[in-house]
Amino acid sequence: MKDYKKHFIIPAPPEDLYKALTNPSTIQLWSGEPAEMSTEPGTEFSLWEDSIVGMNLEFEEDKKIVQEWYFGEQEEASIVTIILHPNKKGTDVELRHTNIPDEAYDDIIEGWNNAYFGALIDFYTE
Repeated sequence: MKDYKKHFIIPAPPEDLYKALTNPSTIQLWSGEPAEMSTEPGTEFSLWEDSIVGMNLEFEEDKKIVQEWYFGEQEEASIVTIILHPNKKGTDVELRHTNIPDEAYDDIIEGWNNAYFGALIDFYTE
């Protein structure tokens, strides 16, 4: 199991980015895929046609999102924490993803950098 931590600068204010990460309609706008998402802790979510599924654990509006991502029969939970910091260029996104299965690590990192935050950067830059 591996962990991943990275900062991304997104050219949008934290309140816009928070909506882009938690509102199903907004997620579909930037991802191009239907999404199931709620800001209610204890609810399950699904992104990219079930490519990413898990449980919403904690929300702090416009500031923080904590989720458990499912990877089958895994002993330790894989936890994603996204913290939004205001930045003069928009939002500094602090991503921490713990307990990523070794066999999924490269795909997950590519997904974070390109499909997830790469798509958000493109969406707000255009």
